Amino acid sequence: MASSDTDVVIIGAGAAGIAAGRRIMEARLDCVVVEARSRLGGRAWTFNPHSACPIDLGCGWLHSADRNPWRELAEVQDRSIDKTPPPWMRPSTPIGFSLSEQAAFLQAHQEFYQRLDSFPDKKPDVAAASFLEPLGRWNGLINAVSTYVSGAELDRVSARDFLRYEDSGVNWRVVEGYGTVIAAHGRGLPVVLGCPVQLIDHGGRRLRVETTHGSITADAAIVTVPSALIAEENILFTPRLPEKTQAALGLPLGLADKLFLSLSHAEEFDKESRLFGRTDRSETGVYHFRPFGRSQIEAYFGGRLASQLEASDDVGFLDFAVGELVALLGNNFARRVKLLKLKRWGVDPFSRGSYSFALPGQADCRAELAAPVEDRLFFAGEACSRGDYSTAHGAYLSGITAAEAVIAARKISR
Repeated sequence: MASSDTDVVIIGAGAAGIAAGRRIMEARLDCVVVEARSRLGGRAWTFNPHSACPIDLGCGWLHSADRNPWRELAEVQDRSIDKTPPPWMRPSTPIGFSLSEQAAFLQAHQEFYQRLDSFPDKKPDVAAASFLEPLGRWNGLINAVSTYVSGAELDRVSARDFLRYEDSGVNWRVVEGYGTVIAAHGRGLPVVLGCPVQLIDHGGRRLRVETTHGSITADAAIVTVPSALIAEENILFTPRLPEKTQAALGLPLGLADKLFLSLSHAEEFDKESRLFGRTDRSETGVYHFRPFGRSQIEAYFGGRLASQLEASDDVGFLDFAVGELVALLGNNFARRVKLLKLKRWGVDPFSRGSYSFALPGQADCRAELAAPVEDRLFFAGEACSRGDYSTAHGAYLSGITAAEAVIAARKISR
């Protein structure tokens, strides 16, 4: 691609970029989608999609599945939808965490949310940690759960933004992989893979987008890269857009990494069961045994713990997980697990994290990040969603919104 000319250039072929590209093509506008990675899907990635046991290293749950557009598209693609309730919606296995302790934790967690829900709209924003019980017995585990949900501990999370999240409570999965569905929806789009964007010049009559493969001239652009890349000015804008950089800085990407282990003699554990590594601190993993009934463990690490583990190699994650599991299940358990796959999202140069959260006082940055510039630069992605942030369906819906804005702007300009 030495040079190219198009109506609309879409930067990023994740959930938002794919959704935007589909809508732009439906409107019979010329477009090109440029993606830095060598694959479609962005932070949705199914590893080994054609095997009997595909693994979602990125998003895996169809959150708010009853209204999630990816669930509808999965059905159109004739995928298998698994409606088994997630492990966090039922008691954990009472190993290292008795049923009485689980009941006490659940009550403390519910009371934390009740205090958070009572936060008045007109009060200045605060950190969600403000609503923890002072010196509460379960504060560490509540904080650990925050690292799985937000990718960050509660002292870094905006209470206002947290309360804006909309969840129907319906959580399903795609047997063939969530990432498989998203990537399949992108097939047929005019995509250039392995093509990082370096600069977007919006100073002239038309846009000029500089990539490693050459330049693209366009009337409009939809930028769908993660907020961390905008905050780090990984893509330069000329003239500069300091308001976008500031908005993105208020919406850092949290960190939630998955480690998949094979498990021998798996039948000794209930399908879809769960263990917490520790219940007395926030730096702990959570271990999902036999997802889909497979002989696997899906281990989840978030926040500062995930960041610390990412500083080591894959062995650091494995050693930490085995250490916690051995403490719960005995020394011989170490022989029963082997590393299958790990994804470290924080060191991925094209994401720099997992999904966005708002810092205290920065909840309104989502609207600022999503706002168009000059009716020809548009922004989309999960970080641009007010109520569905951190999800693939939030990214999808923001991509559709941006595409509709492009279409409307072009009609007005004519």
